[in-house]
Amino acid sequence: MSDLSGVKALVFDVFGTVVDWRTSLIDDFTKWGETRGIKADWTALVDGWRAVYAASMDEVRKNPQNGYVILDVLHRRSLEKLVAQFDIKGLSEADLQHLTLGWHRLHAWPDSVAGLTRLKTKYIISPLSNGNVALLTNMAKFAGLPWDLVMSAELFEHYKPDPETYLGAAKLLCLPPEQVMMVAAHNYDLKHAQKLGLKTAFVARPTEYGPLQKYDFEATGEWDIVAKDFGEIASRMGC
Repeated sequence: MSDLSGVKALVFDVFGTVVDWRTSLIDDFTKWGETRGIKADWTALVDGWRAVYAASMDEVRKNPQNGYVILDVLHRRSLEKLVAQFDIKGLSEADLQHLTLGWHRLHAWPDSVAGLTRLKTKYIISPLSNGNVALLTNMAKFAGLPWDLVMSAELFEHYKPDPETYLGAAKLLCLPPEQVMMVAAHNYDLKHAQKLGLKTAFVARPTEYGPLQKYDFEATGEWDIVAKDFGEIASRMGC
């Protein structure tokens, strides 16, 4: 058993860990498309969009001379390519903006808000996400996420899993890394956080990618907590 008595704050991956991005976007776009009379394979669009997510951030890393680019802008660039690729016709500038901001309108997993609310009674809770500050703030309003503050890769101008994100979060909280716990549904995220001294909690989200899920069905590392949902994390942390 890990000694978690020193933990003061929990920081959370968001996409897939706190919110169900795939179902949220597919349902949102399907309903919207019907009202606008726009036909498209929205499931394929959403899956294709997420599939290029990592590569879009890698482009920022590889080209530091171009400066940091927030996720909203990366999402919009990817969307424009996908709309052309899927031959989706009749989209105005306002339509493209509405679709891009779909990432601001994601619903939480059923256990997220209750579990976060319990954890907030004893700990500082915050996202530590590649989403930009406006995206994460709007999402919290939409989904009722009770964060104490919003920490984003944008604050550090580095995307996870760059060390600057994890260490930057601890520094902003004026805490040593070992007093911060990273919570994620992705083993790779926890691996990078653990290397830098953060505590770790894994929660499985086996339907995050729907039928396309290939990994993260279970914990693959020696994490401090492995839980079925946020409620179990709260119980383990004495909330």
